[in-house]
Amino acid sequence: MAGSKRKGLLVLISGPSGVGKGTIVANLLAGRQDCIKSVSATTRLPRTGETEGQSYFFISREKFREWAEQELFLEWDEHFGNCYGTPRQFVEEQQQAGKHVILEIDVVGAQRVMQKNPDAVGIFILPPSMSVLRERLLSRGTETAEQVQNRLERLEKELSYIDSYSYAVVNDDLETAVGQVNEIFNAEMLKTKRLRRDGFIGDLLSN
Repeated sequence: MAGSKRKGLLVLISGPSGVGKGTIVANLLAGRQDCIKSVSATTRLPRTGETEGQSYFFISREKFREWAEQELFLEWDEHFGNCYGTPRQFVEEQQQAGKHVILEIDVVGAQRVMQKNPDAVGIFILPPSMSVLRERLLSRGTETAEQVQNRLERLEKELSYIDSYSYAVVNDDLETAVGQVNEIFNAEMLKTKRLRRDGFIGDLLSN
């Protein structure tokens, strides 16, 4: 749309542990200047090397509770005594600036975001097979065989949410998977509802 900045997408990327979500997101961010990863707010203390506003927004528990009560999060949850949430303002400001905002998020958090923002684009990343996923998890060397088995069993529950996602991408070959996700971004921006929302149809009729 010439002469104006189009609103960016809100993209939710989910999938089981070890499927390669983080690597796909990293490739998207490196290859597209129009993408940015969402920055979460948290009540935990910064760790070495973490930067305010880039790694997280570090806020007090009191402030977090205020934001939650004012519905300033798209979604939030508590893990191991610390709260984590997706600030609505950050996401909306980046979208208005024309950036596609990527949330690498679990299936439960994604459902909460979709309920508040039905326009969000859900992409579920799948492994080519359970055996491949098992090999990837074991090769990381960070978990016991029992922990790996628990993650594999959790996949069945995660898959029960897949129908709420608009797309599913099998991460067999990384380059192919990243290319398919890129195609989804491009196709979504060509949808007539987005062209109308961004004013292209109205501008066309007025010229």
